[in-house]
Amino acid sequence: MAPLISIVIPNRNGGHTIGKCLTAALASRYEPFEVVVVDDFSTDDSVAVIEQTLRAQPRGRLIRLPQHAGAAGARNAGAANSAGEILFFIDADCLLEPDSLAAAQRAVAEQGPDTVVGGTYTIRPYDRSFFSRFQSAFIHYSETKKLTNPDYIASHALVIAAATFRGSGGFPEQFMPIIEDVEYTHRLRRNGHRLVMHQGILVQHIFNFSFRTWFRNAFRKSRHWTRYSLYNHDVFADSGTASLELKVDVVVFFVVLLLLLAALVLWQPAWLLPVPFLLAGNALVSRGLLRTFRRAGGLGFFAAAVVYYSLVYPLPVAVGAAVGLIEYPRKGVR
Repeated sequence: MAPLISIVIPNRNGGHTIGKCLTAALASRYEPFEVVVVDDFSTDDSVAVIEQTLRAQPRGRLIRLPQHAGAAGARNAGAANSAGEILFFIDADCLLEPDSLAAAQRAVAEQGPDTVVGGTYTIRPYDRSFFSRFQSAFIHYSETKKLTNPDYIASHALVIAAATFRGSGGFPEQFMPIIEDVEYTHRLRRNGHRLVMHQGILVQHIFNFSFRTWFRNAFRKSRHWTRYSLYNHDVFADSGTASLELKVDVVVFFVVLLLLLAALVLWQPAWLLPVPFLLAGNALVSRGLLRTFRRAGGLGFFAAAVVYYSLVYPLPVAVGAAVGLIEYPRKGVR
């Protein structure tokens, strides 16, 4: 018989997405599976939405935490109350593709229980704003660039044998947000587990990004990631969304900016001569990402995404990194 898969979904004030998330999970083609959604002491209408969605579905159930525990605590609670041989962690704003559970089961069977299997976002998100499309394509590329031995596996599509998870200590609950899955999978690898990515394990993300929410998200992730990278001594690592390409992009952005300022202040156009070469070098380093932008949309989206990546994206990333660098001596990763 096929092994039971437990889909574990933490939710915190996700009333606007959790209904869609559960509906997609319950429509999975694989058999057998169960859905365990853990409400992390939400203050919106999440519980009502969850209960309404699950009412007609005996394979789904709700666990309500008595106080806010964070995403790591909610995931651990869901795993502790799951019956499956395989755990499939996703987020409350992710829509599971119908065949992702079958792909997850095959991957675990092929790789063995000591291997942790990851998936990623579809190249196109659920919502169609430019900022959401940009982010989904960027993450899809960054997380599938290394299918064997990736640096980490994100919790928006993380598959692990239940026995392996229960013997691992689970997600770190006393840890700064956003990076807890990175710390967890780094710890698994140090303890001898393999990490692999599987291109058939996909979730469609609901971003609903505007420029403001996208900027805040990029700043926040960069801030926390910088603190963790300092703690983990891997600031220059080619690590998923904290990729070598993005780090080069940020450096090139500020070098070009300094050259432009020098040309203006000193009134010496010669300062601009290196600019085309720097931009061309940046494009060469990021050519895989640029191809992904092309796949994600037409020429109009591709052109806008290239300009945005080169001239806008580095700003919140750099500001977040600067804040994280300042905070680290005082806050560490707690």
